[in-house]
Amino acid sequence: MSVPPLECLYITEDHLREWKSGNTNYRVADPVPMLRFLYELSWTMVRGELPFQKCKLALDSVVFADSLSKGELSSTFADIITQMALDLTMPGDYRARLIKLAKWLVESALIPLRLLQERCEEEFLWEGEMIKIKAQDLKGKEVRVNTRLLYQQTKFNLLREESEGYAKLVTLLCRGSEDTTVNASAATIGIIKSLIGHFDLDPNRVFDVVLECFELQPDNRVFLELIPIFPKSHASQILGFKFQYYQRMEIHNAVPFGLYQLTALLVKKDFIDLDSIYAHLLPRDDEAIEHYHAFSSRRLDEANKIGKINLAATGKDLMDEEKPGDVTIDLFAASDMESEAVAERSAELEKSQTLGLLGGFLSVDDWYHAQMLFDRLSVLNPVAHVQICYGLFRLIEKAISSAYDIVRQSHFQLSESPTVAGVDVMDASAHKRCSVSLPKELFQMLAAVGPYLHRDTILLQKVCRVLRIYYLSTLEHATDGDGAAHSQPTSGNQACRQLLRDARSRIEEALGSCLLPSLQLIPANPAVGQEIWEVMSLLPYEVRYRLYGEWEKDDEKNPMVLAARQTAKLDTRRILKRLAKENLKQLGRMVAKLAHANPMTVLRTIVHQIEAYKDMITPVVDAFKYLTQLEYDILEYVVIERLAQGGRDKLKDDGLNLSDWLQSLASFWGHLYVYCVLF
Repeated sequence: MSVPPLECLYITEDHLREWKSGNTNYRVADPVPMLRFLYELSWTMVRGELPFQKCKLALDSVVFADSLSKGELSSTFADIITQMALDLTMPGDYRARLIKLAKWLVESALIPLRLLQERCEEEFLWEGEMIKIKAQDLKGKEVRVNTRLLYQQTKFNLLREESEGYAKLVTLLCRGSEDTTVNASAATIGIIKSLIGHFDLDPNRVFDVVLECFELQPDNRVFLELIPIFPKSHASQILGFKFQYYQRMEIHNAVPFGLYQLTALLVKKDFIDLDSIYAHLLPRDDEAIEHYHAFSSRRLDEANKIGKINLAATGKDLMDEEKPGDVTIDLFAASDMESEAVAERSAELEKSQTLGLLGGFLSVDDWYHAQMLFDRLSVLNPVAHVQICYGLFRLIEKAISSAYDIVRQSHFQLSESPTVAGVDVMDASAHKRCSVSLPKELFQMLAAVGPYLHRDTILLQKVCRVLRIYYLSTLEHATDGDGAAHSQPTSGNQACRQLLRDARSRIEEALGSCLLPSLQLIPANPAVGQEIWEVMSLLPYEVRYRLYGEWEKDDEKNPMVLAARQTAKLDTRRILKRLAKENLKQLGRMVAKLAHANPMTVLRTIVHQIEAYKDMITPVVDAFKYLTQLEYDILEYVVIERLAQGGRDKLKDDGLNLSDWLQSLASFWGHLYVYCVLF
């Protein structure tokens, strides 16, 4: 049976004639694909149409369309020879030439012998004298080697082990040597290997003991040198068994935090993979999400019930009114609700190994893997747990420490500089000297912590100051670049403008996701509002108004923030019902306290009441003397929003006079403007 003819696309009669004649100057005009050309060249030599010695000449005369290295050329050639050797229908003379071709390619160094030994069948290798043992013997040896590597297990007789070996091992690991040099680590590794060999210890049990000692001594970095001597694949299994031990029904102890810290450190150092250890943790994500949805729905229902009228109340209850002196406001309703929620979820933190591992990542300063868990567990709102929240605070504090040192130094310089007519002449020059850059991880942390930054008001104010000087520094560099760009634009100027856009985008995200929501949960602290305004004032009004609109929409997703808004709305209505000239000073301060914490909710409620009751304009304007700049800016947004709101007629039915709500709103704004100008 003859081999079917091969249609040669790139090896023509002209090429063969030139190669046979030994013309070294001959070149093929067009580039050729390597795989197809080598395949045609191999069949041409197997059929006897081209001597083997002309193979190099043929290769030198062509240019391959795909640029490949010599190693890839050899590998492709070896694959072609291997596939041709599998053709059992090949005539005997063709197969003899194929064997000779393979031997010649090896001798001429076009194909390494190793590649053919890896890929060709044993019979072909034996016929080509490329192996020293018979094909049948090689097959048997291959079977034995594969069995030993893949199926044979090394078992240690635990009854034969001696406790003395483990005693010496524990003594060695727990002696707490302060010498952490390379020589000390090498000596410890040598002793451990000697103990394993002398006492015939199970290496996996030795690895377990090493991890136990590392868990108890997390600051001893010698263990980081010991762990690589054990297989990496065993580490996740051993740690998984440790976590599974605490998942048993009869075990009531919580997982020690040292185990979370050890696991996080090994993941951080790339000794184990996060997914490999995550598979051993409980509860499963779907179970935890289902449990949290039930908890969150119940909390949202409780928050929505705040301020609702009870239709089942008796007439006496509805007619009872509080005395003006008894009017009180509840600034800590959201905090109390948060404390109850944290106490209720404390058991969840003890039982959830995934949340514990997240805390471990934060404790070892591994934000990369911590962010992965934050993204995976974002539905569970993990930052609500105090331990995780304060671990994240520590990372934020560390991320802004260097930048805040610059802020503090510039503040000292400004305090020592002279002032002219109450204006600091060093204000502008101080920011020019300050060059502050913040890592992108900081803004990721702020987005993760969200409104819970209210738990540390000092850190919140530090963040505001750092963001402000960061934006001013970036703006200064961009302004200098634009000034130079008028003469000759450069790539550096474009980079400065791009940095400015990135800085503004990051600050907007930090304000919308973290700073503004946190303000709602801080009970009446105008200093925090002023710090936030120092950052907000750097942005154009379009951006500020967009942030205000997004701020209010996000309130409905968090039960704690929703409770704060509902409580502020209820207290504002109660105060407005009793606001008069006689109690203006007392109730005006109460309104200001509410506005400091929930400016959007309080001011919107007041504007709604003014539209309906025109007589409230004068006392409300007098009460607004306690507001801050941030609250005045929000008030402008609320009024503009009310004017732009559709669905309401601006004229009465006669078509001539303005509607009552529009007249009240215009009168209120006029009184407020006059008050601001006069005072």
